[in-house]
Amino acid sequence: MRAAVLHETGQDKLEVLDDVEAVGFGPGRVRIRVRATGLCHSDVSAMNGVLPQPAPFVPGHEGAGEIVDVGDGVEGLAAGDRVLVCWLPACGACPSCKRGQTHLCLAGFMNAGTPNFRRPGGDVFGFAGTGTFTEEVVVAAGCAVPIPDDVPFEIAALIGCGVTTGLGAAINTAQVQAGSSVAVIGCGGVGISAIQGARVQGAAQIVAVDPVASRREAALRFGATEAVSPDGLDDAKQRVTSGEGFDYVFEVVGKSATARTAYGATRRGGTLCVVGAGALDDHFQVNMFELFFDEKRILPSMYGGGDVLRSYERAVALWRAGRIDLENMITHRVRLTEINEALEQMRTGVALRTSISL
Repeated sequence: MRAAVLHETGQDKLEVLDDVEAVGFGPGRVRIRVRATGLCHSDVSAMNGVLPQPAPFVPGHEGAGEIVDVGDGVEGLAAGDRVLVCWLPACGACPSCKRGQTHLCLAGFMNAGTPNFRRPGGDVFGFAGTGTFTEEVVVAAGCAVPIPDDVPFEIAALIGCGVTTGLGAAINTAQVQAGSSVAVIGCGGVGISAIQGARVQGAAQIVAVDPVASRREAALRFGATEAVSPDGLDDAKQRVTSGEGFDYVFEVVGKSATARTAYGATRRGGTLCVVGAGALDDHFQVNMFELFFDEKRILPSMYGGGDVLRSYERAVALWRAGRIDLENMITHRVRLTEINEALEQMRTGVALRTSISL
């Protein structure tokens, strides 16, 4: 089958090959025919080595499609079922799951070191234990989450990661209060979802911050009350909050420099929510006096900070009710053979989210 493969970490282009085989099918696992997948910045971060991922590998972790086959012992799923790919399934039995923090379950990461694919030249891994830039993928049954018939594959793929992450950061992690002031630094797909989450929560002012003009324009369409470039953040802070700082600031870039900027834009007693996935060697620093004196809450948000299955259901419900706009987040559609064009769109910030058809 066809798949897009990164041969070595640090390369900036993928090679679309037709000699890739999905492996690992057996008890407790399912085979999925991928119909659509999203290109998330985390895929780019894995390619350039910011996020750890063994190579060669097939990127992609936002996917949706149809089940082709189910292994022995799989219950509740059958061939023909429409599903989205959950890259971080909960085992239900570990301490995190028992505490209700299923998004912190490490069971899914245990499979990340096992190859999902094979070529004549050897094994190929799948990003985050999945790898959806391919026509078919074999994953644990818990990674296949049924979706309603009225949810298009393209939208289901977005819900599988970016939408859930951004909405959840605002709703689950930060718990944005009605009437509050919000700033979102980084307005790609996840940042736009955080903006929509803040709007759903009733935030009065939502300032979008991004260096790319097209993303700032998009942020206004999705619920931001104003949008500024990074050098306009201080002025927005002064105008919107009389210089006090925002009640909630979301860092959706994944760099210590922007996290530090976000910390400075947060009011005393306010909340800094770190959503971006950064590098192991990039350290965010605060001094002990300001940590004590300012009493700012620093809240990391992993995958939306809540039960992912419930978060999926909530995203679908909000979309059906017209409370969030998911169709227009897909600003760029390409075929698998055009994957490198899509990567360039992602790097330059032209597209909020790219949908790849397989």
